Amino acid sequence: MTTQTEIRQKITDQIIAALSDPTKLPPWRKSWSSDPNTGHPSNVVSERRYTGINPLLLQIAAHRHGLRSKWWGTFRQWSDLGGQVKRRPADVPHGQWGTSIVFCRPVTKKGTADNGEETEDKFWVMRTYTVFNLDQVDGPFERLRVGSEPLTAHEIEQRHEQVEAVIAATGADIRHGSRAFYCPTGDYIQLPHRHQFERGEGYYQTAGHELCHWAEHPSRLNWDRTKPENSYAMGELIAELGGCYLMGELGLPTGEDLTNHAAYLKHWLAGLQNDTRFIFKAAAAASRAVDHILSYSRTEEAAPENEEALLA
Repeated sequence: MTTQTEIRQKITDQIIAALSDPTKLPPWRKSWSSDPNTGHPSNVVSERRYTGINPLLLQIAAHRHGLRSKWWGTFRQWSDLGGQVKRRPADVPHGQWGTSIVFCRPVTKKGTADNGEETEDKFWVMRTYTVFNLDQVDGPFERLRVGSEPLTAHEIEQRHEQVEAVIAATGADIRHGSRAFYCPTGDYIQLPHRHQFERGEGYYQTAGHELCHWAEHPSRLNWDRTKPENSYAMGELIAELGGCYLMGELGLPTGEDLTNHAAYLKHWLAGLQNDTRFIFKAAAAASRAVDHILSYSRTEEAAPENEEALLA
């Protein structure tokens, strides 16, 4: 049976390999087309977006196999929907046609202390599942396939209006100047003017990045900067991931500017190599930041009673 350490190490190795070429987009960025069936990886049954480390794993697999759809499901889910997972191509190594994702579930272990009192330890256990992308499946899914219903210019503008509404709903103090940054002491964000960006998506992604920093404030998620593991580079990775997650959630492509990526790549790789929990911490924190940002403008749908049951 695969141990928790082995699961983390395998995933970390994938992220390191994906970051090995600094000239390529990192695995959390994807400049997908404006299509309703592209965007943040989501489960085809629950229609809920994947969170934490899973979007990274799915986008690495999508890049490897040339997959475009945002819809993923287990072999059983596709089968129950009337689909059939395609046979593994000859050039794909055994065991690499499907993509392993992880779900964590809380476990409570009871014991007895030396003084006879009962103890209760709580910890998280990871479990892996194999999923397949819609592009790897045959079946009656035409309306879900990329290109089936391209977005009109009006629909794209509606998405821009939606992200504007999300930003406005946070109530964040956003000012405009020559640089992009979040000022913790003044609790405000500064952004370049929208017209300074080549595309509107660049402005929104930068805003999402800085909003993730804004979410760290003690009055919000209270990110503890005094802890050694919460380094400046870690904070930038969380904001980088969070900005991309937010864009995917709102159905907009991420940019291809690698300036910040290149500046922090060395630190991120060092963190990955030194701590197998590094990327899990960053991805989980990024997901929490995005959920916090979105909480001002929408009511989250109730999670299934047992999300793992959807994948069993």
